[in-house]
Amino acid sequence: MQTDSANTPEHFDNRLLAALPEQDRRWILSHCDRVELRRGEMLGEPGGRISAVYFPTESFVSLVTPPADHTGLEVWLVGNEGMIGAPLVLGVDLTPLHSMVQGAGPAWRMSAEGFGEALRRSEALHRTLDRYLAVLMGQAAGMVACTRFHLVEERLARWLLMSRDRAHSNRFHVTHEVLAAMLGVRRAGVTRAAMALQQCRLIQYRRGQVTILDGAGLRAAACGCYGTVEAIYDRILV
Repeated sequence: MQTDSANTPEHFDNRLLAALPEQDRRWILSHCDRVELRRGEMLGEPGGRISAVYFPTESFVSLVTPPADHTGLEVWLVGNEGMIGAPLVLGVDLTPLHSMVQGAGPAWRMSAEGFGEALRRSEALHRTLDRYLAVLMGQAAGMVACTRFHLVEERLARWLLMSRDRAHSNRFHVTHEVLAAMLGVRRAGVTRAAMALQQCRLIQYRRGQVTILDGAGLRAAACGCYGTVEAIYDRILV
């Protein structure tokens, strides 16, 4: 992880931080470091102590369950709409999930101690993050239903749209192995689903590089969870 000491307040572009009053936001960013997250980097392991929180800007991070008999299942994908280290809001300094960087890019990093001080100083931050926790609970519940009831092709289309939104680009990198782990299916299932989306000319997928060719068509192919989970965020936080 590379660190940039130029942590001046005017560079913010995380939506949680952007929603704060200017004075609160400036104080928080003055106590943050600007870091570059690398794809595949682990920011937290189940049972590990949370030493820092991250507010992604152009990067995005998968939160993955740690079942003993499986590679895991993605619970949520966090980009510039959210944060990593949310248990600290509740006073819990242990993480229950793997936090793995899916999309490389910048983020704001704040020490756990600094974050605790920020919560004590800023009622607006505490209120915003309380609402964010409510969003996470609602979205996680939706993902459980999605995993149980929706087809792999629909879920893959949803995941690609979510990654596009967080990558801020129609092109991003992801392998079949990672997709299989994120969706909780076999690699062959992901391959068939990706081929179906390619045959409809919705995406192009070569050597781990995904290009979304038809965003509207991909949204039509996705399960309804894509629009629903984004609506939860907008209803509670915006």
